[in-house]
Amino acid sequence: MNEARALYFASDLHLGVPDYQTSLQREKRFIQWLETIAQDAEGIYIVGDLFDFWFEYKRVVPKGYARLLGKLAELSDRGVSITVLAGNHDLGYKDYFPSCLGVRVFHEPQTMFFHGKKIFIAHGDGLGPGDYAYKIFKKVIRHSINKWLFEWLHPNLGISIAYKFSNTSRKLNQEKGATFLEEKEFIYQFARELFEQDNSYNYFIFGHRHIPIHRKLAANASFFLLGDWLKHNSYLKLTPTDATLEYFN
Repeated sequence: MNEARALYFASDLHLGVPDYQTSLQREKRFIQWLETIAQDAEGIYIVGDLFDFWFEYKRVVPKGYARLLGKLAELSDRGVSITVLAGNHDLGYKDYFPSCLGVRVFHEPQTMFFHGKKIFIAHGDGLGPGDYAYKIFKKVIRHSINKWLFEWLHPNLGISIAYKFSNTSRKLNQEKGATFLEEKEFIYQFARELFEQDNSYNYFIFGHRHIPIHRKLAANASFFLLGDWLKHNSYLKLTPTDATLEYFN
């Protein structure tokens, strides 16, 4: 394995909002980043909310995003491993990404290893103490029966309804603010508790909160929030020897 290669992590593009033109510019910027990192990327991880809404019907996927979807397929064909984790805004992945783009999709948190480093990766919504109303809501919308019922709505109606819910959810998350207070951050508390249970973890990587944050949990363990591409254009670069939050201009 080439020691010079790296893993890259980004999250929360929310493609589709606030309007087509703004979303398109964000999409093009992200594609530029993908092309820039492809030269040394062993793997690329999109850690939730790539879209502000995504749902795959049996023969239909949401309109748009052709440039990004094509780039993901191209990089996959070139041998770059690409993984998407479902966020709270894009729970509707089925088989389109794996079968048509060659991109892996996970709906649950993942534990992985990279050059001897143990990594926990998740979007972050619904983890940690509190937030019980959202946890109940998440179970409801993720239930297979409710997804099946939603699929029977005409896409024009279903997608319109979903965007209204997504807009409300995004505003509620933004109201939490850009200030990181350790004692009030559910995701951070979750990571600390998990590390206390298993101190073999080296990195905890999350999206969802839209603020780029790095905190040391111990000499050999770090907690990261990835930020977003609505405002920060931030990402995490993980090499065999280091992990750094960086920004794409």
